[in-house]
Amino acid sequence: MITRTRIAYGCALTGYFGLLTLLMLWNTVIAPSQRFPVAMTLIISAMPLMIPLRGLLHGRPAACTWAAYLSLFYFVHGIVETAAGPQERLLAGLEIGASLLLFFGAVFYVRFLNLKSG
Repeated sequence: MITRTRIAYGCALTGYFGLLTLLMLWNTVIAPSQRFPVAMTLIISAMPLMIPLRGLLHGRPAACTWAAYLSLFYFVHGIVETAAGPQERLLAGLEIGASLLLFFGAVFYVRFLNLKSG
């Protein structure tokens, strides 16, 4: 039986890996920066997502909480990119969607874990 905790955890992982994949493709294949080296843009954009990776894969609540906090920066970046230029609105919309999926999945996962234990 699939519980709501597993569904929330699956949403968090889907949002996380979707966001990571999107950022990697966006900065290397789809629309690489003309002003900055690709390695630098990947370090700045994708490297912060590596911080909570191990704990997120193990389902640790603290790592999920930090991943939720971190996803808000990507949400804001997606909003700014949507407003900045029409040529990358689709990619920015995908970034917004993936960051929201990560945020709500991680928040509900931690919430449902606390309901089970408390």
